[in-house]
Amino acid sequence: MGTQPRGSLRQDSPAVCGLSFGEKLLGGKGGYMKITTFAAIYIGSYEVSLKIFELSPRKPLRVIDHVRARVELGRDAYQKDMIGYELMDELGKVLGEYQKIMREYKVDDYVAYAGGVFRDIKNQQFVLDQLKIRTGIEILVLGNSEHRFISYKSVAFRKEFDEMTRQGAAVVDLGGESLQVTLFVEGKVVTTQHLVLGTMRLNEMFSTFSGYLSHYEDQIEELVNKDLEVFKSLYMKNVKIKYVIIMGDYVTELMKKTEKKSDYIVSSEKFVKSMRKFYKKNLDQIAMELNLSNDKDPLLIPYIVLYTRIVEELNAEEIWIPGANISEGIAYDYAEKNHIIKPEHSFEEDILSAAKSLSRRYQSYSPHIDALTQMVTLVFDALKKVHGLSGRERLLLQVAAILHDCGKYVSMARGPECAYNIIMESEIIGLSHLEREIVASTVLYNTYPLDDYEAVADRLDQVSYVIVAKLAAILRVSNAMDRSHKQKFKNVKAVVKEKELVITIDSVDDIILERGLFYVKAGFFESVFGIRPVIREKRVYK
Repeated sequence: MGTQPRGSLRQDSPAVCGLSFGEKLLGGKGGYMKITTFAAIYIGSYEVSLKIFELSPRKPLRVIDHVRARVELGRDAYQKDMIGYELMDELGKVLGEYQKIMREYKVDDYVAYAGGVFRDIKNQQFVLDQLKIRTGIEILVLGNSEHRFISYKSVAFRKEFDEMTRQGAAVVDLGGESLQVTLFVEGKVVTTQHLVLGTMRLNEMFSTFSGYLSHYEDQIEELVNKDLEVFKSLYMKNVKIKYVIIMGDYVTELMKKTEKKSDYIVSSEKFVKSMRKFYKKNLDQIAMELNLSNDKDPLLIPYIVLYTRIVEELNAEEIWIPGANISEGIAYDYAEKNHIIKPEHSFEEDILSAAKSLSRRYQSYSPHIDALTQMVTLVFDALKKVHGLSGRERLLLQVAAILHDCGKYVSMARGPECAYNIIMESEIIGLSHLEREIVASTVLYNTYPLDDYEAVADRLDQVSYVIVAKLAAILRVSNAMDRSHKQKFKNVKAVVKEKELVITIDSVDDIILERGLFYVKAGFFESVFGIRPVIREKRVYK
């Protein structure tokens, strides 16, 4: 759908007209089910949107209103590294209108997120403070990892998604600031890569050209080809994918021009052929052909070129345009966290799959990694009443076990530091920036002494620091038990008895090395948890 000139509002769904939805109870089999009215506000590089949903445990996500306003924050953010007074005032007025709309709908709850346009501006805190004072709306700025994961949820909740990824797929999320590609092979995440090829950035870069696609094509292709060639050489050797799944603005309108059916699945060849027809047309002609209300949007041109080149380069058989954007992702994320909707797709498996793929890339994945992952999980579960951590931290510990040796690919002598840097510079879909920091620090302090909090306060808050200490303590003693990488232990069990963590094992081989290192690591474990780990060995003779 088109957008309006800067600051004006557009409703893409039923007008408000005084309707009150609010919380409702609808009759159904076995009684009543609660309907939650939820609002998702998203502030992007050039548009601010409000989408209102009905959320129900037994019914699909339902959009009941969608309002969009053109506010080109990216022009200030990318050129001046700040948002000026005029744009802040304009944004405040739009959010004020959105607040009124939410009150008229009597929404039960809302979430307001800002994307990358807010991430690096110098006056971020001041702008957020003023907007909250003026409108009462509290805005959270998404890190890149959180932003992409929420967008990803808008597609992963669809019933078609798992089957498509089993056949091989690349999920492409294109926005104003950047482009992200997540590659699936046989249903498993291979990698997630972040490319600085957003449409707003490209438009600012090539703003001196006229409004014809032919003037953009060669320039954008040089940028896209360079990055995609590297991506393909690293991650797509001998890999053939069937689908490219595209999220982004205008893509639904472009697909309608290509495919008249409502499911928006079309062959790559047909899609590219349709897009190439636009290359000799100017902006006004394209907007008229697509029936867009905003015929002066210069971002339309880089979107068309990027979609075309990405589809050509990834060489998939078919394109799927699910018609979803981050607003749906925000709604699904809220519904999942509040136990309104339970996803069929396993996001934890995505995280573990991405971690294993990264471990293999740095040639550290081995039987030792599998044994260590099982061991840390066993110890974590035995300490449930001692560590006070959740299932999420259990997952982070498993990821740390999978990745703890990846730094040795770069340097045997400085492996822990290299592993820390590899983890922090790698996108692991499903993990937030802070969670990556926890995993990376756990790996670092598996070998190195734990720094005092003051030394790491710039990257870890106090709660996260304690989590790192607990996870590192578990990883240390677990890793010591397989220091030879020979998996000497069988039938391992762990239980807390009084002031001891008793680990009982059956062993066929001599375990003098493992026992000695285990008790070296036990001191840190005891200082963190207040209990001593001990090994009870039962020798099994061949």
